Amino acid sequence: MDNHHKRRRFVTSNADDDDIISNFPEDLINPILERLPVKEAVRTSVLSKRWRYRWTTMRKLGFHYPFSQQFLKTGAFSHNGFIRVISQIMTHHQGPIFTFFLHIPKQIFLDSFQEVDQWMLILSRNNLRVLDFRNSNRIYQIPSSVFSCLELRVLILVNCIFKPPLEFQGFPNLEEIYLLYVNFGGNSGGTVINLPQLKKLSLQSCGNVNNFNIKAEKLQNLRVIGCPDANAMVLQLLHSEHLNAVYICHLSKSTKDIFQAKRFSFTIDGYFLKILAAEKFPNSLPHVVQCLQELEFTSFSFGDLNQLQGALCMLRNSPNLKGLRVTHMLMMGQEANLQLTSNYLESPDCLDQTLLMLQTVEVTSLEGSRPELLFVKLLLDCSPHLENMIIQPKSTIDAEKRHNIAKDVLMFPRASPKAKVVFLDPQL
Repeated sequence: MDNHHKRRRFVTSNADDDDIISNFPEDLINPILERLPVKEAVRTSVLSKRWRYRWTTMRKLGFHYPFSQQFLKTGAFSHNGFIRVISQIMTHHQGPIFTFFLHIPKQIFLDSFQEVDQWMLILSRNNLRVLDFRNSNRIYQIPSSVFSCLELRVLILVNCIFKPPLEFQGFPNLEEIYLLYVNFGGNSGGTVINLPQLKKLSLQSCGNVNNFNIKAEKLQNLRVIGCPDANAMVLQLLHSEHLNAVYICHLSKSTKDIFQAKRFSFTIDGYFLKILAAEKFPNSLPHVVQCLQELEFTSFSFGDLNQLQGALCMLRNSPNLKGLRVTHMLMMGQEANLQLTSNYLESPDCLDQTLLMLQTVEVTSLEGSRPELLFVKLLLDCSPHLENMIIQPKSTIDAEKRHNIAKDVLMFPRASPKAKVVFLDPQL
């Protein structure tokens, strides 16, 4: 009798739970599914009859790195594993797919990307807005179907060939582009890709960038790293009147026209500064950067005269500069000529310019070398409206060396009566 009563209570309890799950509000089911890993979302089909096919209407599908690693652990990287599972989910899906994440690991064996092309075709018919495709396999050519995804807002591609069809005019709604190891193929015939809503563009280690001819009048943030043939594209985009942040590293070719932009913050590395000095105009630029207000030198060496000349060239030609940062300084190697750069900084005409608008300076990773200290001294002496200078020594130097840096800097004369020097302890 007691056992029968317990069994009845257990059955009733399960029925109640089933009713609760079945009666979840419609507006909660999709958000719940989209927060689950896709594998777990598919498993919700066993919860109740009403949930059996709910996963097929998810608007967000995530086959990213954690998903692929599950197959790595089981050794199921084959058409009977990784590819088959994704294909089944894609072919059974119904309704829009707003967001799609896909990571293809290098361990998977692919005769071709035929199945991936099929997935992209499905996406192109389902109002795709975010495509995040990170390919660790051999390079993949983006199929023409992707260029028909006119609702795209965000596009992230890794290790792909990006070559639009000749009739492609652009993505009317695309706001952000992040491309890594992307090749833009052969000559595009001068076709201009119109991106009227683009605000952020990031290119890193991309090839044939000169074929990526875009029009982006609303661009605000431009980041180009390790793209040696991107100079023409950068020059064109710097004319955007909305541009306010630029990060450029490892550009080559001529830089004579790169400073025509109206206003922006600029982050450039030591390599770019060497190119600037090599252009044979270390004292002045052909275009004064009237609206540059924030400037950062990164991967910078005070033992390299070319980098130092390039840095001073930028300061000399930025009359409205308000903030300067020198970060991630390179260690002084054997090639560094500290005597040469020190002599240059001590020459009376090395800057020959008052930095009237400069208010804040931040210098990090100081080793305490003579050219570093002379550079700090120069800024204090040429900045009559300086308010704050932040100094942070390198964490690897000892306490005595840090104390000596502080003592030397505090003895430097200051053109600004309001200038405060703040020392940050790298050990804290």
